[in-house]
Amino acid sequence: MNPSSQAQAMMLLTVSLGKPDNADEKPLSVREWSRLAAWLKEREIEPSDLLKGDLKSKLSGWMDRSVTLSRLEHLIGRGGTLGLALERWRRVGIWVIARPELEYPDRLKRRLQLASPPILFGCGNKALLGRGGIAVVGSRAADREEIEFTEDLGKEAAQQGFSIVSGGARGVDESAMLGALRSEGTAIGVLADSLLRSGTSERFRKYLLSGDLVLTTPFNPEAGFNVGNAMSRNRYIYGLADAAIVISSTPDKGGTWNGALEDLKAAWVPLWVKRTKNEKSGNPELVRRGARWLPDDLTSLDQLMNGSTGRTEDSDHAGLPLFEEL
Repeated sequence: MNPSSQAQAMMLLTVSLGKPDNADEKPLSVREWSRLAAWLKEREIEPSDLLKGDLKSKLSGWMDRSVTLSRLEHLIGRGGTLGLALERWRRVGIWVIARPELEYPDRLKRRLQLASPPILFGCGNKALLGRGGIAVVGSRAADREEIEFTEDLGKEAAQQGFSIVSGGARGVDESAMLGALRSEGTAIGVLADSLLRSGTSERFRKYLLSGDLVLTTPFNPEAGFNVGNAMSRNRYIYGLADAAIVISSTPDKGGTWNGALEDLKAAWVPLWVKRTKNEKSGNPELVRRGARWLPDDLTSLDQLMNGSTGRTEDSDHAGLPLFEEL
């Protein structure tokens, strides 16, 4: 891992490198980074410029209620800590892509725009990030029938040449990914935590080495589970896919439910849900809110790409600047 100075500056400003002592030392959120990035772009200042010389003079005129100069100075001053972390990550094959770089997945940037993460960490075949695929999401506590269906779905996707995009968690996510990988297909895992541990785990390692799998996260590769991170990563799963399937959901509860509603509102990709006889399932309610029942015949998964929620793909963000350079 030899990240550019641009990427290093963005990591210092946006990535957690340990628990901050107070709120004034927290890394910038995606929204906070977008405000700073827009201001820098208007003044033709590169993020890497903040690593050199007097930060106060470079940021002369910057005013923001939450992103204070003292906070930025603290974050930029974490270079030693970042250097040690980069060395640990490099030894296990973890790479980093910053939003301005060509390898950053265009789907994610085009769909999420200002909400796309400034940094992506990962391991495995990064080219898969730009390939698209079918997102498959659902509960960690799915029943046997749902797990078997999900594994078969992963196999069918592989045989038809589609990647599976999922969250890498045990249950539906892992079943979909392994179903594809064991059938000589490909998969993209968007993790909410523990990239370093998952990247070295026995269940994924051989697929990472063969180039059939990529694991990615916008969070510190050593970060533990965090509910907020788990919720926010759902949009990245949808953002990297071409269509999405909900296997199981619980009404008004959990990441699967919230992620599905977010996709229905933003219309990133067509949303399909598996039919169920479970009276407690949230799947029927998702259909009432605009999703579609998954067809019984999946011998042509191309049909899933054509489902429409009645809104244009990027309608929620129409007219917003991309800030592609930052």
